Amino acid sequence: MNIQEHIISSLPVFDIKDTTEKVLEFFQDTTYSHIAILENGRFLGLFSEIDADGIQPDAKIEEYRYELQNFFARRETNWLDVLEVFARNEANLLPVLNEKEEVTGYYCLTDIVSVFIDTPFFTDPGSILVISKGVKDYSFSEIAQIVESNNAKLYGGFISGTENDIIQVTLKITANNYNKVVQTFRRYNYTIIFGNSDDEFLEDLKNRSDYLDKYLNV
Repeated sequence: MNIQEHIISSLPVFDIKDTTEKVLEFFQDTTYSHIAILENGRFLGLFSEIDADGIQPDAKIEEYRYELQNFFARRETNWLDVLEVFARNEANLLPVLNEKEEVTGYYCLTDIVSVFIDTPFFTDPGSILVISKGVKDYSFSEIAQIVESNNAKLYGGFISGTENDIIQVTLKITANNYNKVVQTFRRYNYTIIFGNSDDEFLEDLKNRSDYLDKYLNV
């Protein structure tokens, strides 16, 4: 997947010897989270919009060198790794460096997410299923086997959350035999967090509840 066409070359970079007034003006005029700082023409680090709240406009960026953050992408960095850098650093702007450590442009989070959304994972017809299990107990090979053993196809999946040693996986599968897939995941002790097709288990539970209500009202 080619994301290089989304590199933005129109945004500025600042030199470590510039005044902080330039950085403040940049953040006031945009909604970006970071901006690149150079030293002798090479990438030194990123100034954060959050840190800009506490700086004096007549100071030099040099005085705040210790606050610079160090993350970036290369032109050859694949789009999934670019998304990971964005997420790990809570950023919406990411500098792209060449082999000389020069900033050749930026990736904007909105552009990269739009590339992700345009993948077949989201655009092709199918059903979304979100499952969870202990981080030590799940495996993608088992997940694929469960889906395919029910004559369904797995378009893709990714880890969409972790909490208290429980991992959450979002899957895109074909709609055929969806409910059989759901039931098999339950038999393998996966918890169903979300599904966008009718779930026979829930329907069966409702029928049993209705029967119990009738029995108690006799």
